[in-house]
Amino acid sequence: MKKIVLTLCLLPLLIWLQACTPAAYEIEGYTGSYINPDIPVPTNAKLIEGLAYSDDPNFKKGAKYELKHIGGEQGLYPPMDYFQKLADTGWVELEEERLGHVHFLKKDNTVIAIEIREDTFQITEMVKGAME
Repeated sequence: MKKIVLTLCLLPLLIWLQACTPAAYEIEGYTGSYINPDIPVPTNAKLIEGLAYSDDPNFKKGAKYELKHIGGEQGLYPPMDYFQKLADTGWVELEEERLGHVHFLKKDNTVIAIEIREDTFQITEMVKGAME
C-alpha cells in the first residue's frame, strides 16, 4: 500500500519535471536556401516566407524559416551545429558585427545576416558594401 501511495505522490513530480525539460531541435540534413543555394539550411526547416527589401538599401533579399526550438528558450542559444555547417561550407562569422540574435557571416563577396529566434530563423543577404 505504501508503494502505491508513494508512486501516486511521485507521479505528478515526474510529469512536472518532464514538462520543464527544454525540447531540442533536430536537423535531418541540409539543402540550399531559398535565396542562395550556397547557404545551407536544414532540410526539415519550413520556409515561411521569402522577403524583399525595396525600402531598405542595405538588404537585398531574405527568407524566414520555421524549425521548432532552433534557438533554444527565447532564442538565447544559437544552434552550434548549424553554425558549424555554415563554417564547413566556407561561411565565416563576423563576430565583431554580431548584434544580439543577429549573426553576420561572409563568404567571398557575399554577406548574410542570420537572426535566430526560439522557433524561427531568418536569413538576409546584404547589399554589397553594406557592412563596410
